[in-house]
Amino acid sequence: MIQTVWPYLALMLLCAGIFPALERRFGFRIFAIAPPIVLTYLLVTALAVAGLWQVNTEIREAQSVMIARVLPALLFLLMINCDLRAIYKLGPRVLAVFFCTTVSMFTAFFIAGSIFRAWLPADAWQPLAALSGSWAGGTANMIAVKEAIGMSDSLLAMSLLTDALCYSLWVAILFSIARLAPVFNRFTRARSSADLAVAVPRESGPTTADSVLVWLSLGLLAAAVSGWLAAFLPTSNMISATTWTILLATAMGLVVGQTSLARYPGAASISGALLIALVAVLASQSNFDGIAEAPLYILCGVTVIAIHAGVMLFAARVFHFDMYLCGISSLAHIGGVAAAPLLAATYSRSLVPVGVLLALLGYVVGTGFGLVVARLLSGIYGAEVSPA
Repeated sequence: MIQTVWPYLALMLLCAGIFPALERRFGFRIFAIAPPIVLTYLLVTALAVAGLWQVNTEIREAQSVMIARVLPALLFLLMINCDLRAIYKLGPRVLAVFFCTTVSMFTAFFIAGSIFRAWLPADAWQPLAALSGSWAGGTANMIAVKEAIGMSDSLLAMSLLTDALCYSLWVAILFSIARLAPVFNRFTRARSSADLAVAVPRESGPTTADSVLVWLSLGLLAAAVSGWLAAFLPTSNMISATTWTILLATAMGLVVGQTSLARYPGAASISGALLIALVAVLASQSNFDGIAEAPLYILCGVTVIAIHAGVMLFAARVFHFDMYLCGISSLAHIGGVAAAPLLAATYSRSLVPVGVLLALLGYVVGTGFGLVVARLLSGIYGAEVSPA
């Protein structure tokens, strides 16, 4: 049994790296159903249940420090590749699709949360709020919302399980309906967006050892400065010091992302590594108490996606959106930057940049969206947001 910090951290990093390595080396089909980040979470959780390490004071403090410092650094690095000027150049049509997708998600979580209130436990609004952060941005936003609202680690399993299963189902649907685009576009009286082409923010070269050190140091510095500034800002039952730290780190990343420093390679690689490592640490804290309630969460997630699809179909009819943009924007929300470009490439290679940029925009709004949904759902469930 592991009882000290360094063997524990070594195991977390190994679990975080093994599945991405297997996917890159062998490309097993299982990764099309369950992404490496989900498999990492399940593996670490299984090891935690097996009691491979002792949750003593030393390891518990290491877990807290990792989350408090790595999360703001991660969000800072994720924002580096987000070129707001390029997103602006996409034009009002593409941004309107993204806005309608966000509104449809908000509507869906409100309706589904209200429908399942009678069957879900009183604290169910917390996993749903964290899930909404992921379905507006990505897993990093889910974790950010979780920390901001003070959600327990045991409830994170519900969010991740619902996310993984519903995401896999929705991806399969979006990939399979590509051939229906002409029919969809005739119904919505829209022209195909396959001829759109915009520039994608690109790093200027391969990741090197020095770029890893530079970006890692900048990320940790941004986290430290954000935490220091957050101590001077007012807090409430909705906005805690943790929330301010998260928002400040995101803002810093957006600012740096608009400078020439954003072309320095390495930020994307490091942020991807930090994300899966952070998920491993979170998984090591959680357990599956109350797993019998998981089917209800999954059914609620399916309901959210169904309502989202219905609202998007209505918006497409009213505003004449084509199916390609609707599908890409939807998966940019639910799947994030890893999935949206793949779907865009299936529709039309010229739309790959759109998938990348909309997914990055989702990272920008995801945490704020999740916090708004948390406020709404906490009111529906008769609870108060308890910030960390």
